[in-house]
This record gives sequence, C-alpha cells and structure tokens, in this order.
Amino acid sequence: MTPCSASLARTTPEARGRDVCSWAVARVASWAPEEAGSNRLELGHSTVNVASCRIAEKTGFALEGVRRQALLHADGWHDMHLHSRIHKA
Repeated sequence: MTPCSASLARTTPEARGRDVCSWAVARVASWAPEEAGSNRLELGHSTVNVASCRIAEKTGFALEGVRRQALLHADGWHDMHLHSRIHKA
C-alpha cells in the first residue's frame, strides 16, 4: 500500500454551527481505512481554535500533543494540536 496524504480545509462562515465540518471529518475518517487502506489519520489545528478541538474529539480523534509554533497564521506563529485516529480492524 502506498502512503498518501489528504487535507480538509475550514468551512465557510455560513456553514459554521451546522455540523458541516464534523460530518465531513466523520465521512473521511470512516472512508479512509475501508477504501484507501489508511491505518492512521491525523488532524491538526491551532490550539486557540476550540471549535476544531471539539470536532476532533467528537469524531474520535485522540489528542496526542502540541506542535509548538508549527504554523504561520496572519497573526503570527501558532502552536498546533495534533490529534490522531487509529483504524481498529
């Protein structure tokens, strides 16, 4: 199996609060192991983004740690939470 990578971007303001992102993450998380053979999925977000952290937890991603100053945003460097979900066969 060839390793692969995919990304989901944030949703539009109109979609916020409507579980669109939770739905998308849950769909990818259930599709990836079955169809793409993925064993490990990772989800990352800024530590100040509480909503993204809730989505990760809600969709079965465990918090593994913090990647310090890992991503440059418009307002400066952000620490990033790293969550993962392991496929259980």
